[in-house]
Amino acid sequence: MKRISLSFLLAVASIFCAIGSSAQSLSEQFEALPSVKKVEVLDKGTFKEKYLLWFEQPVCYTDSSQGVFLQRVFVGNICRDSSTVFVTEGYNADYAARDRYRDEISRLFNLNNVVVEHRYFAPSVPEQVNWDYLTAENEAHDLHRIITELKTIYPARWISTGISKGGQNCVIYRAYFPDDVDFTVSYVGPFCRGVEDGRHEPFIAANGSCESDRAAVRAFQEEFLRRRQTLQPRLEEFCKSKGYTFRVPISEVFDMCALEFSFAFWQWGYPVSTIPGKNASDKEYLDYLNKVAGPDYFSKENPHTSFYIMAARELGYYGYDVEPFKDMLSISTAKGYMQRIFLPEDALDIKFDKRLSRKMDRFLRHNKCDILFIYGEYDPWSAVRAGDRHSETNHIFIQPGGSHRARISTFEEPMQSEIKSLIASWLYR
Repeated sequence: MKRISLSFLLAVASIFCAIGSSAQSLSEQFEALPSVKKVEVLDKGTFKEKYLLWFEQPVCYTDSSQGVFLQRVFVGNICRDSSTVFVTEGYNADYAARDRYRDEISRLFNLNNVVVEHRYFAPSVPEQVNWDYLTAENEAHDLHRIITELKTIYPARWISTGISKGGQNCVIYRAYFPDDVDFTVSYVGPFCRGVEDGRHEPFIAANGSCESDRAAVRAFQEEFLRRRQTLQPRLEEFCKSKGYTFRVPISEVFDMCALEFSFAFWQWGYPVSTIPGKNASDKEYLDYLNKVAGPDYFSKENPHTSFYIMAARELGYYGYDVEPFKDMLSISTAKGYMQRIFLPEDALDIKFDKRLSRKMDRFLRHNKCDILFIYGEYDPWSAVRAGDRHSETNHIFIQPGGSHRARISTFEEPMQSEIKSLIASWLYR
């Protein structure tokens, strides 16, 4: 049997798109959907048409008395008969409004592109914010309602995908609604089992590149802490100039920046060659710290409060190993930092609920869904990746030397071709 090329399949799909059309405009079809309250036409960018839809969603799916809110959904249209990439964003989706934005899979296979902003991220927020309803289950129901209605317009295959928390979100969504989409591509999605999971710290200590590179990262942390007397006042002045405020003293912020440095360094894949040496000036040290793991991350002004609520309640997060630096820190332990630093006063009583992590462990082990996972080898989030011994329908690709920026395009050949071929086999079967 002759092998059919991807370019041939895309050409055939384009022909069908040209043939298939409807007398009713796409905007009119969107306006007719039961939950859509407003339709805005956007600059089409790389699509044939592009829209912003405002879906009305219940704050709580089991209690209608809690009211409703409007959720942003961006739709990039190529063809109504084409398959659709369904991006389950984990945060704010402002980027989807940009002219040049297009999801990697949508671009590779010339597919429709839908991006759903996560609930409780502005402007997809209820007028009265009640953290009790910011749950993975409610978000899964948001996605289910949206896709159910959009399928009446786009009846072909659907692919759910997302990056980081979005990559986590697209898999959680499958656990609640396994038949909503045909397959899933999850980028660098973590699956934690606790607020301070415990698997990240040993991963960073042992798996981040070679020993000499890990030593260089640790040397920066140590030197930064040794210079506390001169660097902490500089850091405090910098924070004041930026308008950052904190729930903890500046001395603890200083400590946390030093501890966070190794995680952020490996997460984003900075070159070791750019780390300042011991002879570098205080300014060079502070500038590099701000580039990699600045204090804005720990500030009250951080726009990700909704995420930290979910991390504390059911998604989990990572901890810090203070032992290597215990004689240089102002704090004796970093445990409990999530509550001290990130949670607002009206959320301090949140306790971690393990039911979701247990549900995901069961799902990843026994699901029959086609899911492709992409991770970076040195990314600390890979410490809590979907395990290799999970369901046989899970396909895991780890980019050698890769970071949290791992994508299909960052792999070298022939791995990149293998990933594309697997997606094509699901898309055109």
